[in-house]
Amino acid sequence: MNRTRKAATARPRRTGAAKPRVRIKRVYEERTAHDGRRVLIDRLWPRGIAKAALALDAWRPDLAPSHELRRWYGHEPARFAEFDRRYRAELAPLGEAIADLRRAARERPLTLLTSVRELDLSHATVLRAIIAAVDAAAPRRPRQAPRARSPRR
Repeated sequence: MNRTRKAATARPRRTGAAKPRVRIKRVYEERTAHDGRRVLIDRLWPRGIAKAALALDAWRPDLAPSHELRRWYGHEPARFAEFDRRYRAELAPLGEAIADLRRAARERPLTLLTSVRELDLSHATVLRAIIAAVDAAAPRRPRQAPRARSPRR
């Protein structure tokens, strides 16, 4: 088999698991074709939206911050770093739920829905970072060293 034909029929190499694709949207925004799986991550149902009107695949109130943490934070930018730390601590026991979202995001896009006005200072931003983070505990295949070429004879 000549080299050009072999290269044309070779399969592309896999570089590992696909990176999760996670977006954040307000519940009041229109659904688009790029949303993929839509998951509401607020503890309370958003005001002014009928359950039948909100096109979503799941509602996960357990992934929202606790009432106490939400009240303490109050969306004050100066408290966001501490909110991030405390919220991650609240999410620690929910590793399996987060792993499910990570798997879903690798299969197709995942859109986290929230009614929060400031998306950059919200729990959705923290949760997206957790879902999209590379799982350090996952075993990885060791990278193989390139083969040494033998000299032509």
